[in-house]
Amino acid sequence: MKKMLKKLIIFIYLIIPVSVSAQNFSADEITNIMVYEKINPAIVAIDANLDDGFSSGTGCIIRSDGVILTGSHVIEDAKNIEVTTSDGKVYKAEILSKMGKNKDLALLKITPKQQLHTVEFGNSEEVKVGQKVLAIGNPFGFSGTLTSGIVSRIDYTKGRIQTDAAINPGSSGGPLLNTQGEVIGISQSIFNPDNNISNIGIGFAIPINDAKKFISSANLNELTNKKALRH
Repeated sequence: MKKMLKKLIIFIYLIIPVSVSAQNFSADEITNIMVYEKINPAIVAIDANLDDGFSSGTGCIIRSDGVILTGSHVIEDAKNIEVTTSDGKVYKAEILSKMGKNKDLALLKITPKQQLHTVEFGNSEEVKVGQKVLAIGNPFGFSGTLTSGIVSRIDYTKGRIQTDAAINPGSSGGPLLNTQGEVIGISQSIFNPDNNISNIGIGFAIPINDAKKFISSANLNELTNKKALRH
């Protein structure tokens, strides 16, 4: 069985180039590494300047021309928004569309000089309690942080995926991923008794199918065209 697993891992590396050796990592570690190297280039850090301070979060690039999905509470009442891509480039961002507190989603637009990496969406209706998930975010300013866990619960009433993958302040708007590297949720919040200062393994994400509906209703082509005309 171990030999068969080893052959499978080597085969994967032959068809999907990854910058690690199968001899040095377990199958689970290889999954983590592959997902991170695939997705992290499409994840950004968001810093919003507010009247009473700053708000920081994470975003997912969903179009190569610079459209970004994040949480609306990250940029609520922002005077200026800066987006930093994984390669360290900083861009001014504009809000294209946002939803209210219940859905907590927003779309931003930056204007890069080159095509950007983008995330891939999964199907949150296929999510199961107990499946492994990974999260990428910028907790407390530590950019590009990967954490892992499982789906702990699905709250169908409130429309939330609960996970024990560490989600901390600064991770909001980042992706919750399955082991294929598909976004199945958008990190939103944590629950704990110390006023959300630290993570104790109860985090929540908005199902990606809700985000898909929001993106579809936003009519991105019309919004981006209007933005281009203003400039």
